[in-house]
Amino acid sequence: MRKITVLSMISLDGVMQAPGGPGEDTSGGFKLGGWTASYGDELFGRIMQEELKPAEYLLGRKTYDIFASYWPQHADFWPGINEGTKYVLSRSMEKSDWKNTVFLNGLTEIEKLKNSEGADIQIWGSSELVHLLLEHDLVDVLRIKIYPLILGEGKKLFDKGAIPRAFSLTESHVTSKGVIIASYKRAGEIITDDVDAV
Repeated sequence: MRKITVLSMISLDGVMQAPGGPGEDTSGGFKLGGWTASYGDELFGRIMQEELKPAEYLLGRKTYDIFASYWPQHADFWPGINEGTKYVLSRSMEKSDWKNTVFLNGLTEIEKLKNSEGADIQIWGSSELVHLLLEHDLVDVLRIKIYPLILGEGKKLFDKGAIPRAFSLTESHVTSKGVIIASYKRAGEIITDDVDAV
């Protein structure tokens, strides 16, 4: 069985929309695209290079369109993005010129993919897809970069409908610019109790 890892850059208020640039995703009238640009440092760069190693990817249709218009010409920064298999959840798109793209048309096909043999799978961006997977308890790892800013609006990583689930911290770093980079693996059911009894 493959593990599914969600990699996301979020603000303190959980917004994940358009971290890379002003024109990346302006849907809903979002005007703050590129909010991560001023937060890089040496540690952040080292961690990103590790995360950008060749992998297989599961993407929502909107994120795929953004990626397909940019990354084929910029693969020197992201080694393996062209060679890695890109699984795309879409009910309307069936083919693409970007090599190694496979289209999935629903949750059942994602579940089959997760239960198949092969490399673990990364999800970048893809807020609606992430919400769907959290709602069906299909996320194994959350790798989150939390930026020290509040955006006030935009697409959020977490939304209503996620199955309650505990996670364990497996790795963490804080950059010189105050970005918290944390990796969590699924740990099972949430344990509740009275705080006075603990």
